[in-house]
Amino acid sequence: MNHSDNHESKLAQLVSFRVSDEEFGIDILQVQEIIRMLPIAIVPSAPSFVKGVIDLRGEVIPIIDMRKRFKLPPIPYDNETRIIVVHTTNFTVGFIVDAVCEVIRISESAIEKPPAVVEGDGANYIKGVSKLEKGLLILLDLNGLISLEVLEELMQARSGFQNEKA
Repeated sequence: MNHSDNHESKLAQLVSFRVSDEEFGIDILQVQEIIRMLPIAIVPSAPSFVKGVIDLRGEVIPIIDMRKRFKLPPIPYDNETRIIVVHTTNFTVGFIVDAVCEVIRISESAIEKPPAVVEGDGANYIKGVSKLEKGLLILLDLNGLISLEVLEELMQARSGFQNEKA
């Protein structure tokens, strides 16, 4: 993926957030907005890590609990909890995270390939790793994080939800 030799100066802008003790980053261009917790309507047929859907200014958006997605124990939501609303290739989705940290600019050359130990599920959604002063930042590929089958299931659940509301 070598575009040219001057990618040293190219900066990646990331929104960083915390889930448990790990810090993750996603491309700022994919982030639509960051909101506080809203009431979440449960979708019975959705996959286990899908918390439900929210109504954001008339748009029904599926919400994914990142703790469940990463197979971590749940914790109560608090005033740090946020929903990051993002655009993936296929549609808009919200991720519940423990806290949003900051916007980080890092040189793309400082992003390393994920370690070889990342296999299975993780290999699909970990784009890279970057060392920050305070530790590692794990860069996520949102399209890999939610597989296409799950998106299709969600879309069906979502259209059912919208029909009931009408």
